Amino acid sequence: MNCLVTGATGFLGLYIVEQLVARGDSVRAFCRQPTADLRALPVEIVQGDIRDAGSVAAACRDIDTVFHTAAIAGIWGRWRSFYETNTVGTENVIAGCLQNRVQKLVFTSSPSVTFDGTDQCGVDESAPYASRWLANYPHSKALAEQRVLAANGNSGLLTCALRPHLIWGPRDRHLIPRLLDRHRQGKLRRVGDGKNLIDMIYVENAAQAHLQAASALVPGSPLCGSPYFLSQGEPVNCWHWINEIIQLAGLPRVNRSVPLPVAYTVGLVLEGIHRGLGLSNEPRMTRFLALQLGRSHYFDISRARRDFGYAPRVTTAAGMLRLREWLNSAEP
Repeated sequence: MNCLVTGATGFLGLYIVEQLVARGDSVRAFCRQPTADLRALPVEIVQGDIRDAGSVAAACRDIDTVFHTAAIAGIWGRWRSFYETNTVGTENVIAGCLQNRVQKLVFTSSPSVTFDGTDQCGVDESAPYASRWLANYPHSKALAEQRVLAANGNSGLLTCALRPHLIWGPRDRHLIPRLLDRHRQGKLRRVGDGKNLIDMIYVENAAQAHLQAASALVPGSPLCGSPYFLSQGEPVNCWHWINEIIQLAGLPRVNRSVPLPVAYTVGLVLEGIHRGLGLSNEPRMTRFLALQLGRSHYFDISRARRDFGYAPRVTTAAGMLRLREWLNSAEP
């Protein structure tokens, strides 16, 4: 295939690029600023901003399949920033696909589009979008996902949305480094009773799922216009897993805790202070973060297994060994 990967220097995006290259596909990588890792690959690099409709349309020219991973993630920030990149940027990708008669669009979404603060235990894709939003990221991604799925069938374009949960592994520049940094500063506390279960996914498995979904995205497939949860296939205890990561980095376990209602209230107060004072930095705690750390959220991935043969090739145990090697080999 002739493939376009947006967000090609991102954590997931670069792994998708690498797997496409290894498979023998022709790859065009769209990014704002190429990294050394991307430049080392035999790909066509196109620099641009996902918010620029003209640049996105040009990048879609002569492309068969688009993997749209570019996004701003985070638990805090201005609505305009999230909306312009995640929602409007995705609208630009859809328009570019339609203008250039692209055949397939695989969109990287998030399970948080269904998270309204309550426990999610084994939910499947019938779960509705959240009725209230505690952060701008999931709201903007939900709007984007709906645009992508609604575009299925327009001018022959086939679309689907994948919802990988808590992507982790070597080269992560966000989730794990921030977790370890917070712990080193003595700011990490267990939220809740420590019994909540969560799903997560090793980055190579998440990338693999994107390639599998694209291959199975053909006329008449159940993938057309559908979302899919992705994970390792078995939930883990949130705080056991966090402590395992911390210990891989040679740090002591988290030994202090705070009740979930207290963390939620602190988040509410800090959000109010930051908004009231016009502070741009992220609060130490937010309502969304408290609930993500203290609630269970894991998903039924049987639909992905059935419709495009997804099964994690890298086990959690093997992934943790690779993560340890990366953490010990160099500064993340």
